[in-house]
Amino acid sequence: MSSGLQVLATIIALALAIILHEVAHGYAALWLGDPTAKYAGRLSLNPIKHIDLWGTILIPLFLIISNTGFLFGWAKPVPVNYYNLRNGRYGPFLVALAGPGMNFLLLAIFGLLARFSPAGTALPYLFVQIALTNAVLMLFNLIPVPPLDGSKILYIFLEHRPDVIEFLERYGFVILIALMIIGQGILSQLVFGPALQLTLFFTGR
Repeated sequence: MSSGLQVLATIIALALAIILHEVAHGYAALWLGDPTAKYAGRLSLNPIKHIDLWGTILIPLFLIISNTGFLFGWAKPVPVNYYNLRNGRYGPFLVALAGPGMNFLLLAIFGLLARFSPAGTALPYLFVQIALTNAVLMLFNLIPVPPLDGSKILYIFLEHRPDVIEFLERYGFVILIALMIIGQGILSQLVFGPALQLTLFFTGR
């Protein structure tokens, strides 16, 4: 397969993964009583509505050009007013879980499509790329560091430790950047390795 088709498949996979991830957050919030994302026009599948200059364009492009071996990105987060959510304690948890949940669903669907798609075409490669990208995005977002979804899940267990929550909110982005720069071994164990195993489980490849 040509390098051009490989890059195209990677871009399609990343766009699908991050856009549907954010739309899932918006629909979960709407289901729980918060229409903020709906009124902001963020329940759309139109990619333009979700583009973040750095997360959707510049950083993925840099990773592709520099041939780092992995690809990561993000869309513009959907707006959520947590005060509007029903199930006050668990509302943010459910909204946060919707994004990785959508990625798991896409992983399963496209992994199975790759398993049964005809050999000798570009479809198996495309479907594997979509499945793997969703696996990586799902596991990465479950890391319990703000602004990732895993932090909202962690906060359920820290309701009596506002000091820890405040520390994470203040320094979470710094911790995350440090993890991406110097924590490649940790990311391999927590994200990339398990993501590959999950993809192999569904694709059979």
